[in-house]
Amino acid sequence: MTATGLTAIDVGLRGAASGVFLLIVLVALLRRATGQQALLGIAMCAGGIFYAIATAPNLPKSSWWWVLPILSAQPAVFWLWARAAFDDDFVLRRWHGALWLAIVAFGFAITLGWAYWPALAGAGGRALALATLVLALAAAVQTVKTWRADLVARRRRLRLAMLAINVVLIATVGVAGFAAIPVAVPGAPGSLPTALGLFVVAMLAGIGLFSAPAMAVNDATAAIASGEAGRQAPAADRAAAGRIVVDPILLRRLDHLMTVERTYRQEGLAIGALAARLDVPEHRLRQAINEGLGYRNFNAFLNRYRIDDARLALSDVTQREVPVLTIAMDAGFQSIGPFNRAFKAETGMTPTEFRREALSRPDSSELSQPRREIG
Repeated sequence: MTATGLTAIDVGLRGAASGVFLLIVLVALLRRATGQQALLGIAMCAGGIFYAIATAPNLPKSSWWWVLPILSAQPAVFWLWARAAFDDDFVLRRWHGALWLAIVAFGFAITLGWAYWPALAGAGGRALALATLVLALAAAVQTVKTWRADLVARRRRLRLAMLAINVVLIATVGVAGFAAIPVAVPGAPGSLPTALGLFVVAMLAGIGLFSAPAMAVNDATAAIASGEAGRQAPAADRAAAGRIVVDPILLRRLDHLMTVERTYRQEGLAIGALAARLDVPEHRLRQAINEGLGYRNFNAFLNRYRIDDARLALSDVTQREVPVLTIAMDAGFQSIGPFNRAFKAETGMTPTEFRREALSRPDSSELSQPRREIG
């Protein structure tokens, strides 16, 4: 095939990818998605459009001095999106925005200083490439770290595929920076693979979004998930949506393990071990907890019981001298940090504050809420 034909294919793939990204953004805006994952997804899609156009073959490069700094900050956006997508407890902080701005400012310093201090600018470019690789690695680690606890089958499949492709793309850009090669040189041999990668990513995002029912789009893929995770949906809503297809006997057996045998107290309990106790395939247990009970994360499911257990102990006058760490460990937590975070997220107080308030009341036992039965 001639160079002209390859260029036409390159431009066509970029145009198609840009169209899909734009459609996702428009759908997100029409659905008024305002969650942090939605906003990060929109930013990612906008960055994909921007990158596809700015690095297209035969496009005038007179504006690259301001284009490249913004593109160089896309790995930071992608890393934040990965955090929001795979960590149900993630919350955007001001320093995340400051990090993005710092990368953009550093990129401007490099491009503006290239004509005057090429050696220094080259070193800055390699530093920026290193930051890209670090952020790509952090996004990959986030996926692996939370993959086992993820109960949403669609999210486990589609987001993992999308993440792998995105990490490869970002790593390619980073390696190009180390080799002193301009980012995705338009018309160069690396341009067509980049266009193909963008097209695949866009199609995965589109399939994940438009193949899912509107109520389940949170679980789909990339761009516009709401991020409302780890909480139980009302049983009536789940039933109305036709999502409850779980064996009630399995739910009762699971309830027995949790409320009677207190299996949640087992140190390092994983979903595979729990499935073995119930003698069911792991995917069936994931479906039961996700579709039958409304949990998107296995740790959130366990923490419900662990926090209830800790509340009972903290409000028990006979255990007022027992250290908080001991109570946390007895409930199944492996360290005090995760226990404090989970407890405060659930009750709005630290364990120490909860104990002080509970023991100051005449009948502290009334503070402990009765356990809810499953199924």
